[in-house]
Amino acid sequence: MIDALISGKLADKPVRRISKDDNPFLTAAVFVSIANGESLRIGVIAFDKTVCAGLYELDKGDSVYLAGELSPKIWQPRDGSAAKISCEFTAHCFLSTYHVSRKRKAMQGLNDGED
Repeated sequence: MIDALISGKLADKPVRRISKDDNPFLTAAVFVSIANGESLRIGVIAFDKTVCAGLYELDKGDSVYLAGELSPKIWQPRDGSAAKISCEFTAHCFLSTYHVSRKRKAMQGLNDGED
């Protein structure tokens, strides 16, 4: 695994799930930009309650920034075409444009009271 920071747009609405031992988690997919204007779909899984709750608030197409563990993989399609890259990402922390704007408003409110 690789420690990584990724940014991209949610491919779909994140999905809440329950594991076999009744632990909640969340899955999502993020499109990240790569060379030549192409994008790569990265599968995301989150177990941290704060990360799960925050990601669940977002919708398809929302921008998101994630920190966590990236696991790149290569797979060969059955039709014999060129090998493909896939990535799985375990998110430990996230930030969205919603959170940045909310933080800015809070900080501006604090600064308005100072002279």
